[in-house]
Amino acid sequence: MELGLTKAGRFEQAQRQHIAAVARLGEGREALAGREIIQRSWRRCVDDYRLDPSRPRPVRVLTHEALVDSREPVDELLYVARAGVDQLFAQVAPMGYVLLLTDRHGVTVDFRGQPAQDAVLRRAGLYLGADWDERHAGTCAVGTCIHESRALTCHQREHFDATHIALTCTAAPIHDPEGRPIAVLDISALQSPRGLESQSFALPLVTLYARMIEDAYFLHRYRDTTILRFDTTRAFVHFNGRGLLAFDSQGRVLAANGEGRALIDAHARRTPPAPTWVTQLFEAELDDLLALPRCEPDQLRALRLRASGDIRFAALVEPRGGRARQRDAATGNTKEMASGVATDNATDIASDAVTASHDPVAPTSTPALDRLAGDDPAMQRLLSLARRLCRQPLNVLIRGETGTGKELLARALHASGDRAGGPFIAVNCAAIPESLIESELFGYLPGAFTGGNPKGMRGLIPQADGGTLFLDEIGDMPLALQSRLLRVLAEQEVMPLGAERPVKVALRVVTATHRDLAALIAEGRFREDLYYRLNGAELVLPPLRERADRRYLIQRLLAALAAEQGVSAPLRGDAMNALLDAPWPGNVRQLKSALAFALATREGEAITVHDLPAGCRADRVAASPRSATSATPTTTQLRHDSDDAPAEAESLARALAQAGWNVSQVARQLGVSRPTLYRRMRRHGLIPPNRREVLGD
Repeated sequence: MELGLTKAGRFEQAQRQHIAAVARLGEGREALAGREIIQRSWRRCVDDYRLDPSRPRPVRVLTHEALVDSREPVDELLYVARAGVDQLFAQVAPMGYVLLLTDRHGVTVDFRGQPAQDAVLRRAGLYLGADWDERHAGTCAVGTCIHESRALTCHQREHFDATHIALTCTAAPIHDPEGRPIAVLDISALQSPRGLESQSFALPLVTLYARMIEDAYFLHRYRDTTILRFDTTRAFVHFNGRGLLAFDSQGRVLAANGEGRALIDAHARRTPPAPTWVTQLFEAELDDLLALPRCEPDQLRALRLRASGDIRFAALVEPRGGRARQRDAATGNTKEMASGVATDNATDIASDAVTASHDPVAPTSTPALDRLAGDDPAMQRLLSLARRLCRQPLNVLIRGETGTGKELLARALHASGDRAGGPFIAVNCAAIPESLIESELFGYLPGAFTGGNPKGMRGLIPQADGGTLFLDEIGDMPLALQSRLLRVLAEQEVMPLGAERPVKVALRVVTATHRDLAALIAEGRFREDLYYRLNGAELVLPPLRERADRRYLIQRLLAALAAEQGVSAPLRGDAMNALLDAPWPGNVRQLKSALAFALATREGEAITVHDLPAGCRADRVAASPRSATSATPTTTQLRHDSDDAPAEAESLARALAQAGWNVSQVARQLGVSRPTLYRRMRRHGLIPPNRREVLGD
């Protein structure tokens, strides 16, 4: 404790000395030493913003509603930046850094930090919703970066406000495709060595990731446009080419990243300002540039710059669906590409392209299988094997967690094989009562037993004759019935109850389970000989949380649900990010239910994170600024969410029930707006009774 007091005393003394130095600067009694960029910022704080150094300002944190408004303009960037933000934080977190992504005004719209440090990070302003505008916070990495439009480190006592002199912060600007600042990427630490040289690694690292995010945003914004990617080194063009130019079909440049804008500026210095054409920048014809993907084995070409004569190596990033359209033109097909979520035809094209490039001996057209996955490597290996199996007479065992889509894969195997014209009979072995499963599977003759249909019944196995029998949850089949199923598979005939002679059947059996059959065999609960009869080939579905094509599945499922309802409801970036981050213990089945919920309860045209079920956005709600009884006077906390969520949910549910679910009436009673009340209802999973019917509850 004594050591803690000593440290606190030292910090207070350092703050007093800092305030005195700033005061002398303001009175003109002392010249400011240090780096020029910091000097300019301190002068702005004293002369322009009239900040009082003797009165350190509390951290400014936006309300939740204001934060939502700040995030909306950069929603698309937040979605694109997600991967880069996660990668950068993974590198700097072990060294004690947190990561902030702010909008162009300095408001923190995304944040990564260690949960154990939440309280101290909030007090320091290193948290979601914190405002680092230089006019309010004084000299700091984010605010000064915005004003100077350049990357910089603001280290400890270079901060103007004495509250921040323990921090070290490094920030770099992110620009939109038109070159305007749109965001700032920042890493900050609560403690660091005294010398500025200790931060020499930070500036190039943050600058690199800011450029990567900037380029990813450019590629996303112009994904439907032809893009020329170039670099000074041939080896890096495809991997991380520094220059990007988007141009239309006539060759007119529509947008460029920083490196591309430098070329345009060099051209503008030689010619009067006018629309820029890509052929004015490089010594090449437009047809030569458009032929880049086919001109060399590595799809690259050396081009000479008209302005300087220097060499650049260039590759072409074709617009989304461009190759598929070219292939269709060559074969006479007429499939279309949608501008948003891909249509079924577009998915067929993309899947066929994957099949052709990765699986040269696979059938050329298996659309039912192709639509099951995007570019997830595990799923592509599985589907490659499934394409080979679909026309073979082997029984197939599908393993996977609950909700991973085992029946969907079984139906796709059936639809893609030689038995597609026959019946597909699905049987859930865990759902049929044990006393009835034998009669359900094998059927029975009239009068076979008391209580049966007087006309008898054709069993599910005979109904599958000529097609596919799908036995779901095969691990739950009673042991006694396993022996009879084994005989059916061995003899290809079934004996209905009460019959004197067997009935021949020609079928393929596909089984599925989420259980460990090897363990059941060891326990004597599953026949080993039956296992080998069923497992002619095994397909293992990965859980949704491990799949790299979650975005594809989200878009495809949402498109299907929206088509069923005849509506159009695009996903906003914050909702997509929450869905991508969710753990999905219920896998694809749970994802489909969540999307159905969002479609049924959304308030606007687009689905936002607030429209999702509470379980899908728990991490993002937890990351939002909250009021805390431990907040210190130096922190201005402006959001007021209840820390007692169960009590709030119960109280809100009671008020809604008493008002007959009249949301307007309850909103007036609580003194909040209807949208705010709807957000609270969604947070606690409170659904009006009329909407429960829509969701099938």
